[in-house]
Amino acid sequence: MIMTAFSMPCWKSALFKRLLGRLFLPTLLTLFAVASQAQIQAEIPILRAERSGNEVFVSANVSLELPTIVEDALLKGVPMFFMLEADLYLDRWYWYDKRISGAQRQLRLAYQPLTRRWRVTQSLGMGSDSSQGLSLNQSYESLAEALSVVRQVSRWKVAELADTDPTSKIKLLFRFRLDLSQLPRPFQIGAIGQSEWDIQGVARTALREEAAK
Repeated sequence: MIMTAFSMPCWKSALFKRLLGRLFLPTLLTLFAVASQAQIQAEIPILRAERSGNEVFVSANVSLELPTIVEDALLKGVPMFFMLEADLYLDRWYWYDKRISGAQRQLRLAYQPLTRRWRVTQSLGMGSDSSQGLSLNQSYESLAEALSVVRQVSRWKVAELADTDPTSKIKLLFRFRLDLSQLPRPFQIGAIGQSEWDIQGVARTALREEAAK
């Protein structure tokens, strides 16, 4: 009787653990999968910030694959707006880094069903200049060709540092993101809580002097 009294709780404890494993393991795996999907979908493996005289130029390569839900929206004629943001910070060992300049560039990716062609429109200029109607339009036969333009940033002029000591240490914070505020209202509402729409990437680098040619 004494042996039975002590073995029953152990048996029940083992059974309870197995039941917990069967019930909660799938839930844990599902949560892990959701967390994985919520990871940043745009990586920036290459980022350079170079200073030539007083001008600062940024070059970058963004690793981007569009989720199916975004590609489907494009094929339905909904344009996507990607934002490039470049902020320069003065490195200060005694305090927080000081933001000294910032610039934005917008890229509009759209599909034209009638011509079956893709169009990329990118704003030009630096800082507030990008809001003055300066833009470059290019047309492509495939999404792959259009995305190759969206992924590449080549010698984008982001600042003029005439009043900054050339010997100062300056850092660049570069962001790439899908601007959900530019989507039609129904898509904005539908994108809430869906990680597939959360396309963004962040990278940092130090400003360096451009090599003499």
